[in-house]
Amino acid sequence: MTPIRYGMVGGGRDAFIGAVHRKACALDGEAVLVAGALSSDPEKSRASGADLGLDPSRAYGSWPEMLEGELALPESERVQLVSVVTPNHVHFDVALAFVEAGFAVVCDKPLVHTSEQAELLVSAVREHGNPFAVTYNYTGYPMIKEARALVRGGELGDIRKVVVSYTQGWLATLLESTGNKQADWRTDPARSGVAGAMGDIGSHAENLLATITGLHVTHVCSDLTTFVEGRKLDDDASVLLRLDGGARGTLTASQIAIGYENALEIAVHGTKGSLSWRQEEPNELLVRRADEPLRVLRRGNPYLGAAATKATRIPPGHPEAFIEAFANVYLGAFEAIRAREAGRALGDLEGDFPSVEDGARGVRFIERVVESSSSSEKWLAV
Repeated sequence: MTPIRYGMVGGGRDAFIGAVHRKACALDGEAVLVAGALSSDPEKSRASGADLGLDPSRAYGSWPEMLEGELALPESERVQLVSVVTPNHVHFDVALAFVEAGFAVVCDKPLVHTSEQAELLVSAVREHGNPFAVTYNYTGYPMIKEARALVRGGELGDIRKVVVSYTQGWLATLLESTGNKQADWRTDPARSGVAGAMGDIGSHAENLLATITGLHVTHVCSDLTTFVEGRKLDDDASVLLRLDGGARGTLTASQIAIGYENALEIAVHGTKGSLSWRQEEPNELLVRRADEPLRVLRRGNPYLGAAATKATRIPPGHPEAFIEAFANVYLGAFEAIRAREAGRALGDLEGDFPSVEDGARGVRFIERVVESSSSSEKWLAV
């Protein structure tokens, strides 16, 4: 297949997540970076483009310049997809402009700053019909796809409770005061939004819950805390959840747990059984049934379902993880682009990625968690 031509907004020199996205796009040879506005600083943007071997005419100084320049090219040469990997406050303007211009978009999470922005973006995507993916990358793991298939196929029975936690320790001190770029923007309300840890990693936890179970949060009762003196946003969150169908849940997100690296974990409990998964051991899914031994399902084996198999690249016993999960989100977007350009409907296993609606739901969830924490009411509807 002819590789998808894509451009990137953000992700220039010294940017962690931009490099992750580029590696994910390159992994399967299905996309090639041909354009970019890689920094808010025009000089740095063009220099970053040179670092990546872009044609100088398509290493743009700003994203409006990129939009104008790409639209001036013949359709057969311009980018087909735009990857938005900027800090959160830039997402809305960039994503909306490229959607309205007819481009497919992949955007980092959280999607935007407010529900109002999210609904405008959802409306634009529906109006123009562009593929739009949000990089809740943990949904790309094969064993998360297997967990989703098991739960939605009724293997656990009716869901009673979901426990999801995301624990890190990298912000246990005032790291943003040292000039650390990642800490600086993530703890700045103007760039990060209304939440700190809740928006940065709690949004992943909510999305993972919804992806596996198909259940959405209906009410929240939350407690957000800022433990590090001088920090402007929360660095720890505890949330009680009420879910569709009467299920209950708990969600915790913390970035001040010393010694923890990237401990995203989920357990789903139903009337027939339970399952659990840990991001730091992503190739295993544990399934428990009453009066049966523990089942340990491992990535790459022939007993797994179609979605998990499709998301797998290498044989069992060879670890497959973070970059591959990102790549699976992109593969779904590429499939959707090709289907749209060919004028055909997506097949059952094509276009499997978090949608703009998923991103909008995540924004609403973050807002209500923040509101609940400062409200005198015990529970708030989402």
